[in-house]
Amino acid sequence: MNSTRIEREAKLNSSPCIWMQAAVVRRKACEIDYQCESCRFDRALGRVARENRKLRQQSKALTGKRRKIVFWKDRLRTLSAGQQPCLHNMKRRIDFRTCTHDYQCGNCEFDQYFNDQYTVHAVVQPVDVLSIKGFKIPHGYYLHRGHTWVKIEEGSTVRIGLDDFALRLLGPLDRIEAPLIGKELEQDRADILLGRGSNAARMQSPVSGVVTDINSDLREKGNLANQDPYTQGWVMRLHSNNLRRDLKNLMIGDQAGAYLDEEINSLYQVIEEEVGPLAADGGYLGDDIYGNLPQTSWQKLTRIFLHT
Repeated sequence: MNSTRIEREAKLNSSPCIWMQAAVVRRKACEIDYQCESCRFDRALGRVARENRKLRQQSKALTGKRRKIVFWKDRLRTLSAGQQPCLHNMKRRIDFRTCTHDYQCGNCEFDQYFNDQYTVHAVVQPVDVLSIKGFKIPHGYYLHRGHTWVKIEEGSTVRIGLDDFALRLLGPLDRIEAPLIGKELEQDRADILLGRGSNAARMQSPVSGVVTDINSDLREKGNLANQDPYTQGWVMRLHSNNLRRDLKNLMIGDQAGAYLDEEINSLYQVIEEEVGPLAADGGYLGDDIYGNLPQTSWQKLTRIFLHT
């Protein structure tokens, strides 16, 4: 068994898709941390399930492989009450717990309580990380061209931060300031402030929305983001009413990896202009690229790579 197949099997075991757990499909791993609202696979199967339900209501015959597709909730409802798993258990957030509200989560007090606690206080550690020439971004995170990231949480709420590339490019930051809670942001508008010594810069918001929470620790300890950009280094949380529209302008998976690769190659060019040729593979660029390039201005790096 080659390494790729081993990784694929491990992913299938650690993050099986909801539709697979309900035995609607045989094999499907979740690639986006159970953020079903933004999953094309979930939308596609939901569409087929609706069509099949309509045909059954009209007493029409179903044919082909698609005839077996039903809503995952409907399949789980055929189990005995004690075997119907809570959705949070299926998303690998809690130990086994039975569903007590027929998968009508909006009527469930536990669901409301759990979401309040989970989305505000818990930061989920990314499991799988995409590494491009030493720079990392977790699978399931959306990337903005200005090097901010988006992680979808419950409903239309997202968590936002700065990516590994931007933080290593600018080095240890003294401060990162998110807009105040209640502030309405627009996609691509530079509303995130950051600073290092006398240098300051702005970064673009990757999506539009209203700020619902901020990581206040970063105001005085910006380097926390450098230490842990994708978990404890988050900058703010937003509620977006146009999330699906905004996500179309972001990158994820292979597309995000390809963009990072282009940005890293551009960075190599900037470095070679200052210090001469690098090793054939570029070498490890370190965690404080700006600090190690005394001839390169802060403004030049932020203009080229942060697009501000």
